[in-house]
Amino acid sequence: MVRRQSNLVTQQNVRTGSDDNEKDRRPLSRHLQQNIDYVHYRLHSPGDLITKEIELGSTGLSLVLMSLDGMIDKTLVQQYVMKPIIAYASKLDTEAVEPERLVKQLKDEVLPSEEILSVYRMNDVLYAILSGNTCLFLNGTDHALIIGTKGSPKRSIEEPQTESTIRGPKDGFTEDIRTNSALIRKRIKDPNLRMDSYLIGRVSKREVMVAYMQDIVNPKLVEEVKKRLNSIEIDDVEGSGYIEQWIADSFLSPFPQILNTERPDRFASSLLQGKVGLIVDGTPFQLIMPISISDAFKSPEDYYQHWLVSSLIRALRYISIFIATFLPGFYISLAEYHHGMIPSNIAFSIASAREGVPFPVFIEAMLMEATLEILREAGVRLPKPIGQTIGIVGGLVIGEAAVSAGLVSPVMVIVVAVTAIASFTLPSYSFGIVTRILRFFIMMLAAVLGLFGVILGFLIICIHLVNLKSFGLPYMAPISPLLPSDWKDLVLRAPVTFIRKRPEMLQTENKKRMDD
Repeated sequence: MVRRQSNLVTQQNVRTGSDDNEKDRRPLSRHLQQNIDYVHYRLHSPGDLITKEIELGSTGLSLVLMSLDGMIDKTLVQQYVMKPIIAYASKLDTEAVEPERLVKQLKDEVLPSEEILSVYRMNDVLYAILSGNTCLFLNGTDHALIIGTKGSPKRSIEEPQTESTIRGPKDGFTEDIRTNSALIRKRIKDPNLRMDSYLIGRVSKREVMVAYMQDIVNPKLVEEVKKRLNSIEIDDVEGSGYIEQWIADSFLSPFPQILNTERPDRFASSLLQGKVGLIVDGTPFQLIMPISISDAFKSPEDYYQHWLVSSLIRALRYISIFIATFLPGFYISLAEYHHGMIPSNIAFSIASAREGVPFPVFIEAMLMEATLEILREAGVRLPKPIGQTIGIVGGLVIGEAAVSAGLVSPVMVIVVAVTAIASFTLPSYSFGIVTRILRFFIMMLAAVLGLFGVILGFLIICIHLVNLKSFGLPYMAPISPLLPSDWKDLVLRAPVTFIRKRPEMLQTENKKRMDD
């Protein structure tokens, strides 16, 4: 009951900034009309504001219901609010009825809804109405009843668009926070699952839930997450990306320090490992923290397949990320500076293929990579069926035309194509974007310093990763610092019965995930 009530008005976690309207915090008036007039004044009497007055028999009292059209479930309001009140009002035949007693009867005996809360301040009333609840004012009382009648439009549960699996569950998060929290609770039926609500955004007051397993997670981690959430001072957080950028450890690093996911199964398994999750209202992308570089190569599907299959696929991902980042740089350095390192037959083939190409290898590679990025961006922004067509047809037509015109060599087309395909093997879209940025960085170093530039780029990336942290967790864990017990789920995934403990790097309260 407490949790449901906090869903109506969660003012205990609202950080009231100095710019909040002081008048909104005033107590409610005992005069019904004053309260009604103030709500109309603050909301500027919008066309979708519903105000319904009901006379309570011969008592001389009246009550007013206020809500916003489109934000409420009209069937719920009609069946479980209006009808019981009208039936109750018709039976009142006495003139001496205390308003306070009448409100108590309405709350405890007349209205069948479980989501009813008494509020005493105008800011609570305004927030409840704007959130899709119905507010009940009664003449002669200094408080109002908030009735849970939310019913704003929402889409049904669908398969995640960015993290598809073959064997895993097909349900994904939606934009509705209640649906998303229910998807988590459906998977974790444990009383230690905590979901603490916060309202982020001085204007939008978007609801954010901090989810964690109280008996597993490190309390310092939960405290740190809540501390960073409390530091957010902005009018609105448009999606989880705003929160991710605000609370991340380093805004200069291109590597994601918080994982976003559309998959409830991945979110739930992370909580059971000892991580903390954020469920943000209005977006299907929810956040998981802390993470390490190894999370870039893990997919929920790894745990639904046989361990040998999962280990092979995960090893392929490690190889693919190396190809996606360094292959164009290697090609540029070998073709420009280190011809002697290429076998003679291959060197002659490359030289004959490049005959007539007017650009140096670096310019040729930059042109092809830039074209590929433009095609990829166009494919994402266009409607899905057209976008796929543009990506395939555009790549084939432009590649073939560029080779025929002698602007690029066939070898370069192969290098760019292999690089693009390898970059798609990463399960996380956020990590995939990083490889695209690093690829251009490595290509520029290779153009200037050859293989020394590629090695220098690799060392710079390693130094950056070793110094990077995610909520206090070293980003390169369990490689650096070395935690051998966590290597059972790193490059290779050990059989399920071998992974008896939770990741040591998370320093959880409860370290065992199964008995010996």
